[in-house]
Amino acid sequence: MAGTIGGSSSRAIGLPVHETEVKAVTVAPTQEHTQETVSETAEEESLHLGAILPFWSVLPFAGILLSIALFPLLAGEFWHHNFGKISAAWALIFAIPFLLAYKGEAFHEIIHIYIKDYIPFIILLWSLYTVAGGIYLKGSLWGSPLTNTILLLIGTFLASWVGTTGASMLLIRPLLRMNRARKKKVHLVVFFIFLVSNIGGSLTPLGDPPLFLGFLHGVPFFWTLHLFPEMGFVSGILLLMFFLFDYTLYRREGFAGKGFGAEDFEVEFDEEHGGTVVIEELAEEPNAVRPNRHVYKKERLSIEGLFNFIFLAGIVGGVLFSGIADLGEIHVLGVEVALQDWVRDGFLILMGLASMYFTPKSIRDGNEFTWFPIKEVAILFAGIFMTIIPALAMLQAGIHGHLAFIIKAVKEPWHYFWVTGSLSSFLDNAPTYLTFFNTALGGLGLTEAQVAEALRFSHDMLAQQGFSEHIIAKMAELIPVLKAISIGAVFMGANTYIGNAPNFMVKSIAEENGVKMPSFFGYMMYSILLLIPLFILVSLIFL
Repeated sequence: MAGTIGGSSSRAIGLPVHETEVKAVTVAPTQEHTQETVSETAEEESLHLGAILPFWSVLPFAGILLSIALFPLLAGEFWHHNFGKISAAWALIFAIPFLLAYKGEAFHEIIHIYIKDYIPFIILLWSLYTVAGGIYLKGSLWGSPLTNTILLLIGTFLASWVGTTGASMLLIRPLLRMNRARKKKVHLVVFFIFLVSNIGGSLTPLGDPPLFLGFLHGVPFFWTLHLFPEMGFVSGILLLMFFLFDYTLYRREGFAGKGFGAEDFEVEFDEEHGGTVVIEELAEEPNAVRPNRHVYKKERLSIEGLFNFIFLAGIVGGVLFSGIADLGEIHVLGVEVALQDWVRDGFLILMGLASMYFTPKSIRDGNEFTWFPIKEVAILFAGIFMTIIPALAMLQAGIHGHLAFIIKAVKEPWHYFWVTGSLSSFLDNAPTYLTFFNTALGGLGLTEAQVAEALRFSHDMLAQQGFSEHIIAKMAELIPVLKAISIGAVFMGANTYIGNAPNFMVKSIAEENGVKMPSFFGYMMYSILLLIPLFILVSLIFL
């Protein structure tokens, strides 16, 4: 599960996390910080559980993932009406024995993940979904391969500044609307998830949670711009692949060379003649409505609901504020919550409510806006957050947990890239990032206080500040490792539907608009065939 704008202990969350929330117990040296959101007792409980929980306790998590993967494929109608019950069942299968066995510790972990992670996660997604649904791109945009590629390019770079979830919610509906007459649409959504919902969030800490977490731990804000070569390489190849694939399908569907946009026209698929495309100029608005018929009216491009960009900026600003402010903490059911996090959540709710109040109904109707996608995500992730507790506890236990063999094995930058990325495809990428961030510091004998200096200053400047050649050499080794951890956590969120928060939202919106999306494993086939070879090239060229 990964996120959008900040860094939280749920990668899907996209909210700033303070260092002790997901402090990995690894070989890294520790350091006192000014912001603390979890007591030492809570940290010890998390370490204790991560070290003693049996490995099979992750089975309910595997069960809910398999349910998401298989039920829509094998029993779609049953899943559509009962996915909430199935999610709750897996949550209870884990929670009941967990509470019986570990009592107070278990109760604290459950309360902690819902108060600190799940509720802020849903608030962020709801606010972005609501505000983006109030922005309507109106006019004659035809989904040609070139237009589609340009939209994906814009979304890829926008994601680093408004977050992957923000960019995804803004652009998925225009993409689907532009291509409503296309018969083959799955590839549009898959590449959108790859580029806009994940890889595009690589260039600033606002783009994706692990990068924001790195910013909170000493990585300079603009240092992530150094990830542009890797991001540009992967994005450029994916955009080229998309254009060629889209153009091939475009020609097969009979659209190539038709010259759209001069006048009003209609598109209809002639099912009696092999599904060929019939295109005619439209003299007047027809009364007949046919399922394979799409009318395109020549209309000047415009954006309705522009004021919602103010609310969108407010959401981004609220998340950034909560990451850098320190207003103290308050206790809620034994969980310490930073006061600025409450301020952020309240402000995000306010932005969403303001959008609902000021946005005319006609704009949301134009976007075919409904609440089902956010409802589906909220229900399914309520179960996922419960069942993911043991997996996260084992990860946070570091060398004391069941995942110690993985943590001890990472040595080279490419090791960090693949291990961080693989875990981030299924688990929370914020603690995954922090675990290997601290592992790298411990392995190099560096402290967090030296991170900013290592990334900001040259060899000569470090020498002038009195650092020994040994420490300077270790600082130089940190740079490729940190790049590997960063791109692994961000890029590989695209590997699965739960790899990043917007992935599942985009899937749900696409399905609501009539796109028959692949199953969980079907989507993974796309990522294995298209992304994994690119990630191998990244390892060989950049790491």
